[in-house]
Amino acid sequence: MDWITRLNMVIAHMEENIAEEIDYTRLAKIACCSPYQFQRMFSYIAGLPLPKYIRRRKMSLAAVDLKNEGMVIDVTLKYGYASPTAFNRAFQSIHGIAPSRAKKAEQPLKSYPILSFKLIAKGVDEMEFKIVKRETIRVLGAATPMNTDLKKHTRKAKHTGKRSYLAVRLPTPMEITQTWAQYVKN
Repeated sequence: MDWITRLNMVIAHMEENIAEEIDYTRLAKIACCSPYQFQRMFSYIAGLPLPKYIRRRKMSLAAVDLKNEGMVIDVTLKYGYASPTAFNRAFQSIHGIAPSRAKKAEQPLKSYPILSFKLIAKGVDEMEFKIVKRETIRVLGAATPMNTDLKKHTRKAKHTGKRSYLAVRLPTPMEITQTWAQYVKN
């Protein structure tokens, strides 16, 4: 079972138990990682922290319950808030209005849908390319037998006065510019 399937299983578990207190350790076990790593992974992939996602989902469902003639105190207790004041603050932070006003008025409310994780492969678009043959690069060098022990080689090189070097002819900036102009023109 891959990690995307496990993340979708975590979301399904959260949705089944959204009215209860969500246990992050249980979610991490479903995802087969530590609670710390799970929260980091969720935040990175989903783009928002796990507590924020849970709060948004609870407030989306609470808005539906309020619109369907639910009492504010009943909805407060259903979604695990200890007091109507705490529920009111959470509801206003998401929807911008008090729960009592959302229930009465025809106010537009926000709804945050259930997350779904999918793997999408990109790079299937065609790409144009051109192979350009270049002149051969000339490489010059002097060989010195090297010891596997770097300290011995350094002492030997200093003692004998020999140096190892590599000379490479690279194209000049003017040659690069000319080649690029020719490539763009073609």
